[in-house]
Amino acid sequence: MPLVTSKQMLQNAQKGRYAVGAFNVENMEMVKAVIAAANQLEAPVILQTTPSTVKYGTAQTYAALVAAEAQKSNVPICLHLDHGSSYELVVKCLENGYTSVMIDGSKETFPDNIAVSKKVVAAAHKRGIPVEAELGKVGGKEDSHEAVADTNTDPWEAKRFVEKTGVDSLAIAIGTAHGFYEGTPVLDKERITDIHNMVSVPLVLHGSSGLSEEEVQDCVKRGICKVNFATELRVAYTDAVKRLLKERPETYDPKAFGDVAIPAVKQLVMNRMKICGCTGKAGQC
Repeated sequence: MPLVTSKQMLQNAQKGRYAVGAFNVENMEMVKAVIAAANQLEAPVILQTTPSTVKYGTAQTYAALVAAEAQKSNVPICLHLDHGSSYELVVKCLENGYTSVMIDGSKETFPDNIAVSKKVVAAAHKRGIPVEAELGKVGGKEDSHEAVADTNTDPWEAKRFVEKTGVDSLAIAIGTAHGFYEGTPVLDKERITDIHNMVSVPLVLHGSSGLSEEEVQDCVKRGICKVNFATELRVAYTDAVKRLLKERPETYDPKAFGDVAIPAVKQLVMNRMKICGCTGKAGQC
């Protein structure tokens, strides 16, 4: 089926108290793996690319690739720009067929974050495309964006931010970090409950790679409607290729790399979908 936006997906998740899995993809093989997992589990799914991925392959290429694979699928599939770093990049993705976008103004001051998010909302909503924004700073590093320390989202600021910008979903900071954790993360999960009670839009959890199943499920129960997974998919892909080259160092055909990487990524994605509780929910979107 054609690509769909994330709006109905996340609204349904909000009503059903589950989360949609959002998976960062880097190439054709990862796209196929994520969509295969969604088809097998009859789950709605969001595929994401970061600014560095877009720079590497171009928005036009990724949009065409995901749209082509979605046409062969029977589940709702959305293509999302993750951590959009500028208004210009967001517009480029909109023009090339992305069906959901994020503007990450979290590194800006609160007024400047509102301003750039509001500008993106105006551009995206003209095309019927929903917008995710981020308030507070998620730790770790995503592309060139790096937060030295966590600054958790203030519930009252979240309420003001959503009202002033008109964003469709909000990524919040509760102590998670991009990449893998060096120690045991301490999450302020009560903050999810507080924000959920104060804003009407679906909430998004970034920095989920490495969190325990119980942590993710608790976050979903408290109001998270979209959970992002990135780093661990890359690791699953490259580890599968490393094993192949260790066992068969004479391998030179790149298709052989995909033959081992696709099932590895697919299995991981299926596991994360089950944790999010979105399996069997494709018909609701």
